[in-house]
Amino acid sequence: MVEFILLGFSENPRFQGFFIALFFLLYLTALAGNSLILIAICLNPSLHTPMYFFLTNLAIIDIVCTSTVLPKLLENLLGKGSTISYEGCLTQLFFMTWILGAELLILTAMAYDRYMAICKPLHYHTLMSRTLCSLLAGSIWVVSGVNTSVNTGLMAQLTFCGSNQIHHFLCEIPTLLLLACGPTNLNNIMTVIADIFFGVVNFLLTMVSYAFIITSILHIRSFEGKRRAFSTCSSHLLVVCMYYSTVIYTYIHPGSEYSMENGKVVAIMYTAVSPTVNPLIYTLRNRDVKLALRRVFPTFGK
Repeated sequence: MVEFILLGFSENPRFQGFFIALFFLLYLTALAGNSLILIAICLNPSLHTPMYFFLTNLAIIDIVCTSTVLPKLLENLLGKGSTISYEGCLTQLFFMTWILGAELLILTAMAYDRYMAICKPLHYHTLMSRTLCSLLAGSIWVVSGVNTSVNTGLMAQLTFCGSNQIHHFLCEIPTLLLLACGPTNLNNIMTVIADIFFGVVNFLLTMVSYAFIITSILHIRSFEGKRRAFSTCSSHLLVVCMYYSTVIYTYIHPGSEYSMENGKVVAIMYTAVSPTVNPLIYTLRNRDVKLALRRVFPTFGK
């Protein structure tokens, strides 16, 4: 197999123009929003805190995620070729798996950061030191990198001798496993193990962190204190639930049970929608970030 054919997001030509405009808008918005976040945080020392340090990592992840998927999807929709080389397909799979794992881990790190800030406020700056934050971020990239190397390496060992049509708009583990000719038991096992670790375990850790957070918030006497504490966590909790549900749905059925039509919609959620709304949810509605952006761009928000 030297190349695959991506059948795209929709085969109905009447919706091509709509989807081109939609995904192009999502791509530009994701790039602009996440780039603004990076600029604001990097150029303002007041935002050099653990929370915003993890947000810079999230912004980088979102930029790489959309850039890995949406340009090829737009090329397909514009009719400039729906094929992707074997090497290009595995490269896209490598970066997608890497980024998905890193985002799940960074969401857990952000939940831990909020736990330390609300439950242990007096020791927050000591416990969440710059060294620890750098170690956490580095571990996130390395662990997710090892995971994607293993899964991509196993995928490269498979034989694709039948149809080369991928009923999807991107190359990822479930779509390629459906085209493999030989046994895929080891691939399925490693996918499920990765899904349990990155999805289930990290989701449980996040929920445990929020259990402690909610308990601490309930012990705050003033209403204003409760509102301020909860406002720093509610957006993150919403995104966690949305993101985890879509990724787990995709990778919990790596074999023949995977539904292509449902998978396309779910994949759009975590490759295009989530990277676009993350800047809005996490930072662009944050007063400190707005002030930082106005210092860099005086006309921002006017």
